[in-house]
Amino acid sequence: MSDAQTDPLFEAPPLAEQERMVEAILFATASPVTVADLHARLPHGCDAPAALDLLRRRYEGRGVRLVRVGDAYAIRTAPDLAFLMTRETVETRKLSRAAIETLAIVAYHQPVTRAEIEEIRGVSVSRGTVEQLLELDWIKLGRRRDTPGRPVTFVVTRNFLDQFGLESPRDLPGLKELRAAGLLDSAPPPGGDPELPEEDGQDELFTPPPPEDD
Repeated sequence: MSDAQTDPLFEAPPLAEQERMVEAILFATASPVTVADLHARLPHGCDAPAALDLLRRRYEGRGVRLVRVGDAYAIRTAPDLAFLMTRETVETRKLSRAAIETLAIVAYHQPVTRAEIEEIRGVSVSRGTVEQLLELDWIKLGRRRDTPGRPVTFVVTRNFLDQFGLESPRDLPGLKELRAAGLLDSAPPPGGDPELPEEDGQDELFTPPPPEDD
């Protein structure tokens, strides 16, 4: 065995210390952090998943908690205390009805191509609608479909999941929750798709909720 392998300097710190390091990283980082990112920052030999599990259990029942966002982790306000973080501000950026419907289709049908989005909505998708969702970092380009023309697909982003407090797309709400949040009409238009109402030419604007404070 080499001297380097037996040197205490090359030994991983105790798990409790690893937990403190992970806690410090998560509090100092605005965006969710993956296990790979944690291992890249932690000393050699650290066990990030074990430290995360220890940290998650330590925060149970507290004002903040450790949440999983896709393949990453973040410290967020406990859901029942979210009302304390409400800010009385006006968000100037709004989503049109077309953008809301497009986002919903991507979320529930991903990976989905532009042609498939248009087939579901029954109308063409404007370039501006897709660009707005890309700029918000709520959708991103996925893998190309292995079909003639190899069209690109769209999927939701980790930022989208974090914005709405979702661990994965499987946690998306049902129709009742979407209508209660104002993302869908309370009643479908006559002859229209009950899940994705046809566009009527009017922009129904929706203000994205501000992210919770860490």
